[in-house]
Amino acid sequence: MAGKSVDTAKNILIVEDDMPIADLLRLHMKDEGYQVTHCADGKQGLAQLRTGNWDALILDIMLPGVDGLEICRQARAMENYVPIIIISARSSEVHRILGLELGADDYLAKPFSVLELVARVKAMLRRADAMDKSRRTEAGDVAVDGVALSPVTRVATADGKVLDLTPREFDLLYFFVRHPGQVYSRLDLLNKVWGYEHEGYEHTVNTHINRLRAKIESNPAEPQRILTVWGKGYRYALPGEAT
Repeated sequence: MAGKSVDTAKNILIVEDDMPIADLLRLHMKDEGYQVTHCADGKQGLAQLRTGNWDALILDIMLPGVDGLEICRQARAMENYVPIIIISARSSEVHRILGLELGADDYLAKPFSVLELVARVKAMLRRADAMDKSRRTEAGDVAVDGVALSPVTRVATADGKVLDLTPREFDLLYFFVRHPGQVYSRLDLLNKVWGYEHEGYEHTVNTHINRLRAKIESNPAEPQRILTVWGKGYRYALPGEAT
């Protein structure tokens, strides 16, 4: 299964059945110096994902053979972590949330700017590199009032129960717990956790925070850990502040 490339050039897998879009993506990714492999159907893409050595996956949802959501689900059941960005004509909030729920790092609705997609892929790769560096240096475990995370094992618990978190949810919660009491805007969080700033995509942060609250709060409608600071953003409760 996938892992980091040993070469400086990153290995990108594109699974997209729309050939004009696939050709355009392949051209721009190669211009950035990436090694690119393209699959036009889901079954072939899943086989490549299982046997190749990938640094990022660009994935359509509506594919022949195996759909992109199933590929995403199976990718997250595999041992190694590969950043995933979903590109899809399905632009509804339901599909976006479902993609994120299954473990995608990002979701971009068609039609989209190829330059923006390239920027997002770069951001994902930076985050993956930072994650690897964090693991190699054994960044410290953190815990605040019953929520504990280990960046080495990628295990998070709340009140003694292991949390089922996507990679991005883990990163966001780890960031919050490391900085209790500090207020961050949605753009701040996009920059520090996602690795990019795109005005207009702050809803991605909202979605992840809502899902985190559902997993760590006893009453998500009245959160005690991840707090909203009206007009400014969010902060994590100080030790002893959560009731």
